[in-house]
Amino acid sequence: MPELPEVETIRRQLEKFIVGHKIINVQINYGKKFEGDPKIVIGAKIKSVLRFGKVLEIELSNTYTIVIHVKMTGQLIYRGPNLSTKTQLLSTKVIGGVPGKHTHVIFHLDRGGVLYYNDVRKFGWIKMIKSSKLKTQNQFIGKLGPEPHVAIGSAGQAFLTFDLFKNMLSSSKRPVKLLLMDQEKIAGVGNIYANDALWLAKVHPRRISASLSFSEQKELLKAIETVLKKGIKYGGSSENSYVTPDGSEGNYQHHTLIYGKEGKLCERPACWQAGVIIEKFFLSGRGTYICPFCQKT
Repeated sequence: MPELPEVETIRRQLEKFIVGHKIINVQINYGKKFEGDPKIVIGAKIKSVLRFGKVLEIELSNTYTIVIHVKMTGQLIYRGPNLSTKTQLLSTKVIGGVPGKHTHVIFHLDRGGVLYYNDVRKFGWIKMIKSSKLKTQNQFIGKLGPEPHVAIGSAGQAFLTFDLFKNMLSSSKRPVKLLLMDQEKIAGVGNIYANDALWLAKVHPRRISASLSFSEQKELLKAIETVLKKGIKYGGSSENSYVTPDGSEGNYQHHTLIYGKEGKLCERPACWQAGVIIEKFFLSGRGTYICPFCQKT
């Protein structure tokens, strides 16, 4: 599932491409994942694009907001006048192209603009919500925890301070990786960045959260912020279905620290010289990577 860096990259591109456009029609090809009356948004101008953790919100001029959660395979693809001619090619991850058999919603915009929503596995959703009721009408958004302070596109939820993080860890007996990925505790961190942050902080994913020392807590929060910023820098990870709204791919999958590197040498100099190999196991069903030398339990 796209994490904070991927969704922030989508947000930034959509902000560039669709803000100022007016919605002239909404075509729904698969209604089960679309909630609300599409007529509500017709004629409205797009004011801004913001983000709640992994969830996007497109604010309109008529006091409504389009809320989108792309989940596993959702893709938002823009074609139109604000797109550079250099970025007209689509990634092969856009299965069937646009429009195609996996295009479930099409927002027709003025000046020839179009925003396509593709979703092969149909896990994502789009909802029309009154802007003033976003946190009360959408339970997912209302339950989100604070997010690491790494981007300016968040929609007003609290940022994760060290005091909040310290108290969160100190009061939990869960494995630390699971706590990091709990969206009700910390918004935006998923499997890829949790793996990389724990490696960077030299913390084993199975460590009980409350067992971390003060210095380890500080290093871990710093590591989370570092890997999320790096993910944003490289436009997110296109390991699976994720693409950016211009139809291209992110590059973080080529810059991960430990994620996806099972069987390879740990890149820390001491581990590299000692020939330590990265191992993989599953924690609550999620692929988890460790260096058995520098991430001891």
